[in-house]
Amino acid sequence: MSKNLTSRSEDYSKWYNELVVKADLAENSAVRGCMVIKPYGYAIWEKMQAELDRMFKETGHQNAYFPLFVPKSLFEAEEKNAEGFAKECAIVTHYRLQNDPDNPGKLRVDPEAKLEEELVVRPTSEAIIWSTYKGWIQSYRDLPILINQWANVVRWEMRTRLFLRTAEFLWQEGHTAHATKKEALAEAEQMNNVYAEFAESFMAMPVIKGVKTESERFAGAEETYCIEALMQDGKALQAGTSHFLGQNFAKAFDVKFTNNEGKLDYVWATSWGVSTRLMGALVMTHSDDNGLVLPPNLAPIQVIIVPIHKTDEQLEKISNLANHLIKEFKSKGISCKFDHRTTHRPGAKFAQYELQGVPLRIAIGPKDLENNTVELARRDTLTKEIVKLDDLVKTVDGLMLEIQDALFNKALDFRNVHITEVNDFEEFKAILENKTGFISAHWDGTLETEQKIKELTKATIRCIPMDAKNEVGICVFSGKPSSGRVLFAKAY
Repeated sequence: MSKNLTSRSEDYSKWYNELVVKADLAENSAVRGCMVIKPYGYAIWEKMQAELDRMFKETGHQNAYFPLFVPKSLFEAEEKNAEGFAKECAIVTHYRLQNDPDNPGKLRVDPEAKLEEELVVRPTSEAIIWSTYKGWIQSYRDLPILINQWANVVRWEMRTRLFLRTAEFLWQEGHTAHATKKEALAEAEQMNNVYAEFAESFMAMPVIKGVKTESERFAGAEETYCIEALMQDGKALQAGTSHFLGQNFAKAFDVKFTNNEGKLDYVWATSWGVSTRLMGALVMTHSDDNGLVLPPNLAPIQVIIVPIHKTDEQLEKISNLANHLIKEFKSKGISCKFDHRTTHRPGAKFAQYELQGVPLRIAIGPKDLENNTVELARRDTLTKEIVKLDDLVKTVDGLMLEIQDALFNKALDFRNVHITEVNDFEEFKAILENKTGFISAHWDGTLETEQKIKELTKATIRCIPMDAKNEVGICVFSGKPSSGRVLFAKAY
């Protein structure tokens, strides 16, 4: 497993693409714009999925599954949602192939197998889910409905990049139904907080919680909450969104209920989701020119043990110790692997696990057996130390927390240094081109100004921070009055 990575400073985009492939996370597939997630990459996604799933269930949600295909008429029912996703939709028009009489050995669409109604391959599931909820909800006693599904979706992207933007991707999407506006708003904000907690506690990735401007909202939403993160190249990445849908979908699908006063009303809705885009965020937040750097809380392998030996007898003795250590680590909830392959030299193994971001590496040789010591190497700092065997499990256990915190604090320091307050447009453009990162600036609240800034600089309003101060000022572009600062950035 050769490194030979392009450096981040030389070409960040190329570095990212090479790292995802060389670290065995994913690769491009035979289908345009789609990816194969390889076992190591999928193992990280499974850890993400497990933690999020636990958090969803702790907040009262249940998992279900809905069809991949959405009848076109259902998809069209909520007009803004349909318009918002129309350009990205894949459509199924026929249900059968047949032998092509003009080209032996080839197949063609059977012209007589045209569907009565075309099916949209889901880009998101609001339509199929709310058409289902209509049959589930009659009374306030049926509410709330708190459903999540783990699924794949298709959005026919023209420019794709592994994990960050692919035509098909994996995600979870929550869809909840409520009796009151207050409940639905609380749900949308709660789930945005869950995403923020996950990003910071497990990904070691600091995020800013905020709300989107009207032009950046999810199609069909009345409010979109979000978490925004900053990557090492100074670009922002939207890491998760949670939407207050109002009664829009209930009205589109005629989902009414009898409230506790005996009156008929439309149901209030939310939807929320994160995707395999988080894998890209994880790579770009912590990794370096030597490869991946994974936070221990999401590393599939937290500790790798590499034997250094010349004889089978030495390997056997090291193996006995390694197997004992694995049991000890397991009792502490630490995942550990012993790489006893004789087909690879220790140096090649070191390079592999450094590239794949394993947080800690233990090397054991004949002298270590004699001295009751091991060599312990940290991936995040690339430092080594000699540790006594009696202290090893306690040391490793402590380092799991230390590395997790160190990665978060390093990313937080970077993020904080790259939030710049500006008060005029020339400074705005200079920061964007030279320093990069988030720009905190006054905005007059108009779509016209938002679009003009985007045209001139390619920077978008990432969010209006939830903790933004009420600060009267002057718009950085138009000079008109502003009621507060928002965060601009170039973004993925």
